[in-house]
Amino acid sequence: MSTTTPASAASARPLRHLGFIHLVPFDAESPRRGLEEGIELFEYAERLGLDSGWVRTRHLQRGLPSAATFFGAVSQRTRRIGLGTAVIPVGYENPFRLAEDLGTADALSGGRLLPGLSVHPPSYDEALNDLVHDSGWREEDYGYGRIERLRSLLAGDAVREVPEYGGIGGDFDSPRVEPHSPGLAGRLWYGGGSLRSAEWAGRAGLNWLVSNISSTENGIRDFAAAQRAQIDAFRAVHPAGEAARATVARVIVPTDGATPAQAAKYRAYAEARTPRTEQVHGRNTIIARDVLGSLDEIVEFIRGDLAFRAADDYLFELPFEFELADWKHILEQLATRIGPALGWRPGS
Repeated sequence: MSTTTPASAASARPLRHLGFIHLVPFDAESPRRGLEEGIELFEYAERLGLDSGWVRTRHLQRGLPSAATFFGAVSQRTRRIGLGTAVIPVGYENPFRLAEDLGTADALSGGRLLPGLSVHPPSYDEALNDLVHDSGWREEDYGYGRIERLRSLLAGDAVREVPEYGGIGGDFDSPRVEPHSPGLAGRLWYGGGSLRSAEWAGRAGLNWLVSNISSTENGIRDFAAAQRAQIDAFRAVHPAGEAARATVARVIVPTDGATPAQAAKYRAYAEARTPRTEQVHGRNTIIARDVLGSLDEIVEFIRGDLAFRAADDYLFELPFEFELADWKHILEQLATRIGPALGWRPGS
């Protein structure tokens, strides 16, 4: 089975945007330091000219659970960099309240949010699901419709009629979710890893985001080929066709410019994670190998990777276990050496 379309096989798409994904990890006893370091990293990335910084969403872990709250703070210490989520699992969210939070953060940032979303049903045992989702999770629909509902609310679609002002505070009433931030509904991404989700995101007219975890389908075991098949399937049904926007994110760790201690840490990290990439997990989950190497090795890998060749934007996923100095080193190499070698130029 071919994994590329004839139109896209000949050459790589031009790289439009360059950014990173960060967990924003923190210590359980003193979370403020980790959160402040996360803000500092976004400030640093903006000074380097990177186009976007994205945060993961984590629940019941020592990682960021509330992207909108975090971006409300980041927005006050940056002015240009895009603020993405990779991704918000909407199953944990009430779409109405999430729309309010995202609208608030987008208004504060001047329209810089790039909300990445996903859907899946509750995955804990029944007792914990009752605590997290209340008992209604047994009847709730956790399908793609939750994202459609969120997009409608972000677009400013009316949810009620506002009665004529009666003199008791009703002059502040609105028929739609507030604050409404124009354009936010058109900046939604779906973070997926299957042909089914790629085709749904394409038909829905969303943007498409893939990471270092995906699925083997139709006999395709090679990671890059599997993601390329998803990107092609996404564009095949998207209203914008070949112009539909896709982003590829991978764990990429440059060794140039690293101290000996950093280089040793980086190698140990990548070697410890390699075995998990050599097998299929569960029914069909596959994991990409981390890319560790010099400028030339990284550029060669990206230029030869089928998924990167079909993408508009590249994101470097920052390793969870590293420290602020390590993350800054990765971003510095990305913005000053790797990006320019791939034809990218920093924003201003």
